[in-house]
Amino acid sequence: MEETLRQLFAEWSGEEAKELMRLSANGSNRKYWRIRGERKQCIAALGDEVRENEAFFYYSRTLRQKGICVPEVYAIDSTRRLYLQEDLGDTTLYSYVYDKRRQGGGFDAEVLAIYKKVLEDLTDIQLAGRDMDFTMAYPREAFDAQSMQWDLNYFKYYFLKLKYIPFDEELLERDFHRLIDYLLTTDCNYFLYRDFQSRNIMLCNEKTYYIDFQGGRKGAAQYDVASLLYSAKSDIPETIRLSLLGHYMDCLSHKTHIDKEDFLQHFWGYVLIRIMQAMGAYGYRGYFEKKDYFINSIPLAVNNMRLIIESHTLPIDIPHLTQVWHHIANSELSQTTASTTSGLTVTVNSFSYKKGLPQDTSGNGGGYVFDCRALPNPGRYPEYRCYTGKDRPVIEYLQGDQAVEDFLAGAQQMVGASIKKYLERNFTSLTVSFGCTGGQHRSVYCAERLGEWISKNFDCQVIINHREQG
Repeated sequence: MEETLRQLFAEWSGEEAKELMRLSANGSNRKYWRIRGERKQCIAALGDEVRENEAFFYYSRTLRQKGICVPEVYAIDSTRRLYLQEDLGDTTLYSYVYDKRRQGGGFDAEVLAIYKKVLEDLTDIQLAGRDMDFTMAYPREAFDAQSMQWDLNYFKYYFLKLKYIPFDEELLERDFHRLIDYLLTTDCNYFLYRDFQSRNIMLCNEKTYYIDFQGGRKGAAQYDVASLLYSAKSDIPETIRLSLLGHYMDCLSHKTHIDKEDFLQHFWGYVLIRIMQAMGAYGYRGYFEKKDYFINSIPLAVNNMRLIIESHTLPIDIPHLTQVWHHIANSELSQTTASTTSGLTVTVNSFSYKKGLPQDTSGNGGGYVFDCRALPNPGRYPEYRCYTGKDRPVIEYLQGDQAVEDFLAGAQQMVGASIKKYLERNFTSLTVSFGCTGGQHRSVYCAERLGEWISKNFDCQVIINHREQG
């Protein structure tokens, strides 16, 4: 695979690939790499479902022609499984907001402005896609009754059954059909992005870009707004959600005619079906595939469900499904994982061995200390001495170096195993420290990388402390 990637990159760029780094993809079966040459770089993607890839190629090309900021597809190999696309960096809307929260901020005016811009862009995406050729869509042309039934079955088999939530199969199916029939009575002729959430929104060069739209199809506009505002991990305050929803509806109504009362009435139904789809995904990825990140998302989704069913009533008769919702909302699912995970704080330090090991402020002792001094040292070169491991020149020097990647992979394996056990046993503190000669380049870079990895894979608080950098 590496040789194939290098060859495709060379054919597109006319350059030799200098760096090739595997990227994580939490909820996707696709595989991603970042490839850098002398002057050019890109993201390589491998997807085994060719029809899904073809949908992505078509949507990318069409949306770009309509002025939507989506990644350009640079090259596609002969199998249509491997392709190169524009590299939009590493900052997602989710990671941007998470970092602000970690530093004591939150949904301030700056974040609110970004969300408003994203919702304005969403209206353009939804309207731009109205005249698309939906025969290219995968797996279906529309988010229709069949698509909704698949999502609800996902919820039933991978969440309700795996968590032993009691239900009557016949009564539940009856209410599923009633909910589907109701949801389809609104305008379903927009481009439905399908996975419009903050992890698929990139912040790059002061612009917002949109990725992972290969599941797009024709459908109701409410679904994508529900996906963004009620994404479990985003945890947007309810007052801000309602304000953003109003902003979105105003923006859409200025571009096309909508019945705001009908839109809003159907919106809460789409929020609920989106939450159920997410719960099915969390159950499958978490309980079946044993990925902690998804298990730790369940309490937030449950709390969102409780908020909706306590505040809004759908104008349809679905008594058994409503009973199931209330059972979930009042179960321990809204508390158990959240209380287990929210109590753990992982402190990641960088330091200089010349000044001794970092002081343990938790009172627990223990933790990990990793010695970075065997890694390549940018501090030996004058051009890097004014930078730290958080600055782009040093990042580019260390990123993709096989010795560094192997070192970090080993650290992740050991620290990840401890975090899992600490969460299970309700421990509250874990310390991880990276040391190098000056505490400026290698240790800072490794601390940042590990902190980011922990944040993406575990639901615990992460504090990064660069001792020698103040």
